[in-house]
Amino acid sequence: MSKWMVSSKKCDFKQIGEELGIDQVVVRIMRNRDMTDISQMKSFLYGGEELFHSYEYMKDVDKAVDILLDKIDENAKIRIIGDYDVDGIMSTYILWKGLSKCGANVDTVIPHRVRDGYGINTAFIEDAAKDGIDTVITCDNGIAASDACDLALEHGITCIITDHHEIPYEMIDSKKRYILPSAPAVIDPKQDDCMYPYKNICGAVVALRVIEALFDAIGEQTDDLEELRELAGFATVCDVMELKDENRVLVKNTLKNLKNSKNVGMRALIKVCGLEDRIISSHSIGFILGPCINATGRLDSADLSLELLQCSTIEDAIVIANELKMLNENRKALTEQGLINALKIIDDEHIFEQKVMVVYMPDLHESLAGIVAGRIKEKYKKPVFVITGTDKTLKGSARSIPAYHIYEAMTKISDLFEKFGGHAMAAGFSLPKENLDEFRKRINDNCSLNEDDYEEKIVIDVPMPMRYVTSSLIEQLSCLEPFGLGNEKPIFAEKDVELLSCRLMGSMQDMARFSVRTKDGFKAEMIVFRNANDMLFAIEKKYGSNALKELMESRAKGILMDVIYYPSINEYQGRKTIQFVVGDYK
Repeated sequence: MSKWMVSSKKCDFKQIGEELGIDQVVVRIMRNRDMTDISQMKSFLYGGEELFHSYEYMKDVDKAVDILLDKIDENAKIRIIGDYDVDGIMSTYILWKGLSKCGANVDTVIPHRVRDGYGINTAFIEDAAKDGIDTVITCDNGIAASDACDLALEHGITCIITDHHEIPYEMIDSKKRYILPSAPAVIDPKQDDCMYPYKNICGAVVALRVIEALFDAIGEQTDDLEELRELAGFATVCDVMELKDENRVLVKNTLKNLKNSKNVGMRALIKVCGLEDRIISSHSIGFILGPCINATGRLDSADLSLELLQCSTIEDAIVIANELKMLNENRKALTEQGLINALKIIDDEHIFEQKVMVVYMPDLHESLAGIVAGRIKEKYKKPVFVITGTDKTLKGSARSIPAYHIYEAMTKISDLFEKFGGHAMAAGFSLPKENLDEFRKRINDNCSLNEDDYEEKIVIDVPMPMRYVTSSLIEQLSCLEPFGLGNEKPIFAEKDVELLSCRLMGSMQDMARFSVRTKDGFKAEMIVFRNANDMLFAIEKKYGSNALKELMESRAKGILMDVIYYPSINEYQGRKTIQFVVGDYK
């Protein structure tokens, strides 16, 4: 059960609302996001590219540019080694497009998720040496690649690391000793001595800053940066970066420009996903477009997604985009079945009793482990490790809750892993099969979470009657977008909403649309997008099976619930109506 609290931060909502020409509700939400004066609110609402930070603050960018300029002059072979997720694919494209524009002799390699695993390793260096590669530049990986960089030195290969993940460390006398790869340029804002003002950027933004610096160094005046910034904003959403500071502006611009993207492949993907005539939102990127880019790296090779971005004709791009969409449909079906299997294992083995849930699913496709772990975490509100495979080495993904820094927890038992990496809320790893039981034991023995830590805390921005919501208010709320981590969607609540009828929807029948009536007689439509059956179970438990039956037959009376909601516009057959999306209920 979640704990509801009402935010009570104060300011003169009426005066600021009048000065900015916006509803007091919007002012209240910005104040709840720790904006204390009108200048901050103006910057939040209307700030633009002046909020971007210069690459000049980023450690070793100057060294990387000097190396790249020399290699371009020498026509030396440069290889980009990326990653198979959206951030890695976008990072790879950004570096490839930027270096190609500068005349570099450059190719790309993206690891195969199953065959190669995450990031650059010694096998990639051996391949590069055989191919006569002079310089390797990583993106969205490499910060933990000390072995690969050491081998590169032996082969006379120059390494440039661009990454955004946590710096690996070991504990010596209760102090962290950071371990950096031995490369002449290591670019990662997470380094303590990197002066870049905002640390929480994705790998694609790190790659973008390198290309901006390179363009400036050669005096390249090009509008290609608009395309590259657009794709960096896309990656920012898909990699679930905080939508604060420059990230928010970058994503805001991406949402504004994406429909008319300068990238042919992106336009094709928007078309085949049926978004041509719809508003592109962060939800569109995170849950429709992004998963298509991701699907090829999960079920096959991510090269296909990179090929989409590299297309020069819309005809070729449409063919690839359709293939990606089909792959994503397959991925969704596999994910749903994987989740069903996971929940059965959790129930049969009483895994829900563990402080940290460790779910071993030998037959689950390893590419789905992270998605399944995320869905389990949503349901149980606990940190989750999903581990797959039957060979000597198992692979897994982890997803966490705010009270549990999962990367630091893994660092404390690092001796059990062959390889691991990540950050506070998510991680990936491999470990010997023989260590599985010991891992399950030690990750739980070291866990100090208590019951309060597991309790989801929902902070209500405004307890607001549904009757107050208008199309104009919804339009003003859209000025606060994009929503996501660090700029969460506003939360509203109303007590004693009476449920009149219910209709289940969706292929899994796990969505529901309710007709409701509020205390003041206002009638509305309320929708639950996921786990609707949990809500129906709660209704049955509280009011009985007859009441639930009457609700499903559209003749319910006296079923009252407190609901947390967000208002939205529902478009159906050209008709627009206001609907209330349920976030939680009691």
